Amino acid sequence: MMPSDSHAEGVLLLAGALSVTSILLFSTLARAGSARPRVNVVSSEFVFQSAPFKECHASTIVELPDGDLLVAWFAGSHEGDPSVAIWGARRSRAGWTLPEVWARESGAQCWNPVLFRDQGSKVWLFYKVGPSPETWSGAYKTSAEGRSWSAATYLPAGLLGPIKNKPILLASGDIVAGTSVESYNAWSAWVEISRDQGQSWHRYGPITVPQHNRGIIQPTLWESAPGHLKMLVRATQEIGSICEASSEDGGETWTPARPTALPNPNSGIDAVRMANGTVALVYNHSKTGRSPLNLAFSRDDGATWLPVLDLETEPGEYSYPAIIQTKDGMLHITYTWRRIRIKHVVIDSKGAWGDERRRQ
Repeated sequence: MMPSDSHAEGVLLLAGALSVTSILLFSTLARAGSARPRVNVVSSEFVFQSAPFKECHASTIVELPDGDLLVAWFAGSHEGDPSVAIWGARRSRAGWTLPEVWARESGAQCWNPVLFRDQGSKVWLFYKVGPSPETWSGAYKTSAEGRSWSAATYLPAGLLGPIKNKPILLASGDIVAGTSVESYNAWSAWVEISRDQGQSWHRYGPITVPQHNRGIIQPTLWESAPGHLKMLVRATQEIGSICEASSEDGGETWTPARPTALPNPNSGIDAVRMANGTVALVYNHSKTGRSPLNLAFSRDDGATWLPVLDLETEPGEYSYPAIIQTKDGMLHITYTWRRIRIKHVVIDSKGAWGDERRRQ
């Protein structure tokens, strides 16, 4: 049933009020710490203007050796419908290719693609298949150049692959993927580790918030020093904050997760540790809605965060971000834009702290 005009206006007013509250909280965080780092938005564009599907969500991005970008997402009639497949596009200097299907399951839904390029430059496209998160199976395809894909390989039962965010390559050569399990009244985070370049995987965890059985999912990871890993995770609204955990043995054992000072409305996040050691985080700075969408930096391995940029502030859904740093130092962010587009933003963070340009 469609809402009445008056009801819709009320929803928009409420969403606007919530967004304003979140922006004020974000501004307060900035005033409480140092001055907001200065960045330059190089470009902001949609991956596509029109497409043969009604809704899209959950994008992922990877850089290829030649500097081209691949972006994938799931799309179809609506989330959870059997029409939902994994779609993707490539960006070269000529612009974006038209969206095309990269993975589809007959009679089953596809979810949460994750792109990853390994040490040998093979590109992996992980995704999930099944009617709901409680019934997912993990699958992947591979590509040598990102123009054609192998047949699907299905992971053994109990392994799901990276659940939303990109795996990381450790100094040791291990690949660590953040994953999670959503079962009846129980959510927990895990990691899956491959020590043979993706040929086999072993799962470690669970990572949970004490006293919160239905607590956290969808980890994002970085390695702060060889073998020392940090994890940030999405949390339920009952917890209301992004949670964190750490490992000092390459991801085999983890501290219990605990809430941070950053709010979370039960929505996906992503982070990347930049070449200069700064950690960049994209998230919704709200406890209640998926707007605004914000970028924050940490120079102390996630202990404290400084607001950097409001990517979106209007009412609506701006969610499920993915972020990478390309070899030219730029930050590339993709995210769901109102469930009808995927947006791509490029940010130059050189000189963000005011003294970096003078040192160059």
